[in-house]
Amino acid sequence: MLKQGFDLKLGQTLSMTPQLQQAIRLLQLSSLELQNEIQQALEENPLLQLTDDAEDHSVDTNNDQKADTETDVSETASENSSLDDAIPSELSIDAEWEDVYDTRSSNSDSGGDANGFLENQGDSADDGLQEHLLWQIHMSNLTSIDKQIAEALIRSLDEAGYLCDPLEEIFATLNQELLIDLEDVEVVLKYIQQLDPIGVGARDLRECLLLQLHHLPESRTRFKAQQLVEKNLDLLERRDYKEIKKRLKIEQSELEEIILLLRGLQPRPGSAYSSSAADYIVPDVFVRKLKGKWVVSLNAQVTPNLQVNQFYADMLGQVKSENDASYFKSNLQQARWLIRSVESRNSTLLNVAKAIVERQSAFMQYGEQAMKPLILRDIAEELEMHESTISRVTTNKYMYTPRGIFEFKYFFSSQVDTDTGSSCSSTAIRAMLKKLISEEDQHSPLSDNQLTTLLNQQGINVARRTVAKYREAMSIPSSHERKALLPT
Repeated sequence: MLKQGFDLKLGQTLSMTPQLQQAIRLLQLSSLELQNEIQQALEENPLLQLTDDAEDHSVDTNNDQKADTETDVSETASENSSLDDAIPSELSIDAEWEDVYDTRSSNSDSGGDANGFLENQGDSADDGLQEHLLWQIHMSNLTSIDKQIAEALIRSLDEAGYLCDPLEEIFATLNQELLIDLEDVEVVLKYIQQLDPIGVGARDLRECLLLQLHHLPESRTRFKAQQLVEKNLDLLERRDYKEIKKRLKIEQSELEEIILLLRGLQPRPGSAYSSSAADYIVPDVFVRKLKGKWVVSLNAQVTPNLQVNQFYADMLGQVKSENDASYFKSNLQQARWLIRSVESRNSTLLNVAKAIVERQSAFMQYGEQAMKPLILRDIAEELEMHESTISRVTTNKYMYTPRGIFEFKYFFSSQVDTDTGSSCSSTAIRAMLKKLISEEDQHSPLSDNQLTTLLNQQGINVARRTVAKYREAMSIPSSHERKALLPT
């Protein structure tokens, strides 16, 4: 039987104000996303401006207005003071992940706009290929119905040039408006497959390669290559060259000619006509060595200086309308919250970067093989912050170093014990493996067992399965696959 009653419990929870949510969300943004956020805020809030845009405003008044103006300024100062009291000088943006609301579905329009901007950038690749094909279709002698079919097929291509949707589905859609047969769609598809670039409109890799081979001059090599792609493509993917020679009844020299021919084909023909812009990485911090010490500084270009537009802020005491006064107060407070949030973000970012550089100074000097083990907890304990906060700061944030540009997360890796009793970073071990493999005899590559032995000889205690895991993580094929088929 259920009993009703009261149960009192004491607990401690973090009250997430919209302003604190904003501060945490800004911490997660990349530099480009932050710039978009600030740009939108500048466009929407007249009381916010860049420091470089500040201008001196003067208001001419006569002697009769002077006293009123001084009173207005006094009232404005009082209003501003009360707003300052409501905003702490430093925002605590250190919080657990579970304390934060799902910022991706927050009420902030700027986040959605930034995501939409990135999504639109991605679509440009498809538009480049599709526009190129549609131009060829419009210049052709196809009938109006065939052109409509062609347009539908082209819209179904992905950025690599492959047909994404089954012909039956495309036909079913077109058949609602056009009196056509499935054969009509197949004929138009074959026409598209002859357009530039050759190979577009294919439904899989096999068809894509065969289309390109068909346009090459006739030869025994082309004929054998077609046989290989049409019937034994799986063997080629596994690099089972011995079985390929057996199936095609060819010698080593002829196999090498076939491989050279296939390497000249384009498995993603549409990518050559991609109009997508390159993804540029903008570093958030710079690391330089000055007078023997590593110095970390923020990238001023991605951390603009914001300030309150004092001209409009001073108008707060002069506004008579209650709605106008509310509008100015709201925007003034939003401007100040954003300024404090950006300052807190920059301060946290710089502190984390400095802590990383201090721990990884050997990497800055000598490279990957000198990388030290480092986990989020190490930085969190040093800065007295939550690990989740460090995780936010290190995601999509980049550091410019003399060794190149790296994401903050790159400097974190697990540790592996050594014979000397010390520890070695997994990143350093990967670098050692990469170096060993780069120096191996291509005709007699090192097996995972041999790589393990070489690392053990250097005092690095790793198991063969660990070496295999690291090798696969770096997308390095096995020794069997690395064995050079062609002479160097």
